[in-house]
Amino acid sequence: MNIAHDVFAALQKGQMKLATAESCTGGMVASAITDIAGSSEIFDRGFVTYSNAAKVEMLDVPYDLISQFGAVSEEVAIAMAQGAMLHSAADIAVSITGVAGPGGGSALKPVGLVHFAVAQREATVSFVQKLGPLSRAEIRKKSMQYAFEIVLAQLTAKP
Repeated sequence: MNIAHDVFAALQKGQMKLATAESCTGGMVASAITDIAGSSEIFDRGFVTYSNAAKVEMLDVPYDLISQFGAVSEEVAIAMAQGAMLHSAADIAVSITGVAGPGGGSALKPVGLVHFAVAQREATVSFVQKLGPLSRAEIRKKSMQYAFEIVLAQLTAKP
């Protein structure tokens, strides 16, 4: 995956480390980056927080936030990315939470709705994508790809 190599190179150039907080992708971003030889230089850790309890326990996502907005929300994606920063030595963290399907969707949160956030020490930005109609595997793969795209965009943004 070329984009993973691009992120690797940008992190290496900036002497930065990445952390991931993944729900619907189940660790796919962490796996793709650690497939690259030398990734220990740029990858600190990954959190697979599939359940709400894991989000609360591992990333300090406030349970009230999940209750109010749902696990698939901008608010929770932001809290996940910030929690990954808090619980790691990373310089940048990406989070992903969504509905991969084929079930579990609703009118307000359809299958393919995925929220992302990228946190750095000074700021957090969030993104939302509606990926679909696609299969579960395609939603997860596109979510991983998009996560790399937004991390790369943050790493290469001009101040």
